[in-house]
Amino acid sequence: MPFFAEHREFFTQFRERFESTGAVAPSSRFLARAMTGPLSRHAGPVRVLEVGPGTGAVTRKIVTLLGPEARFDLVELNDKFADLLQRKFESEPSYQRVADQSHIHRCPIQDFATDEPYDFIISGLPLNNFPADLVREIFDVLFRRLAPGGVLSYFEYMYVRPLRRMVSRGAERQRLRELDEIIRMHLSHHRLRRDWVFVNLPPAWVQHLRPNPALV
Repeated sequence: MPFFAEHREFFTQFRERFESTGAVAPSSRFLARAMTGPLSRHAGPVRVLEVGPGTGAVTRKIVTLLGPEARFDLVELNDKFADLLQRKFESEPSYQRVADQSHIHRCPIQDFATDEPYDFIISGLPLNNFPADLVREIFDVLFRRLAPGGVLSYFEYMYVRPLRRMVSRGAERQRLRELDEIIRMHLSHHRLRRDWVFVNLPPAWVQHLRPNPALV
């Protein structure tokens, strides 16, 4: 899909479904590179799960890293985005190369069933927009689907949550406070590293987590 058409579709979905889109523009190639850093350093067969791929800004990088024995699953709740991704696997050479190994699932991640865990899970879900209980559930689901030694990578926009908490009141402020507690707990127990990505709209942190068998 042409660059401006892809951004237009993303912005349309942002206006209509902000709670599940969460950004005004697709991720930059610099953010995509950071999100796929652990995958890019892996050799051999691999199972990859992308959650909330949107228009495919990170997917575009993932497909270039997959070998012939890889398995790639994409879980996307938004039908417009899922349709767009399907067209890419049918028409764009980099996607076509791994089309037979790739499968798009149109459902919430909580409803996605799999027969084997994943070596890498890459999530574009806008966690800051969700209720705290849902974020807690999403983390639990993702860690259950991650293989021992696997890596979960996700991003959030720099300083957005503390800034929103400063200007919020009542239930919204409490929701953001609970999100802080949930996310800090996972980072303190599981974080491998954090990447800073300034060339993105807005700038973002990429968090890479690995499950601790004693805690998951």
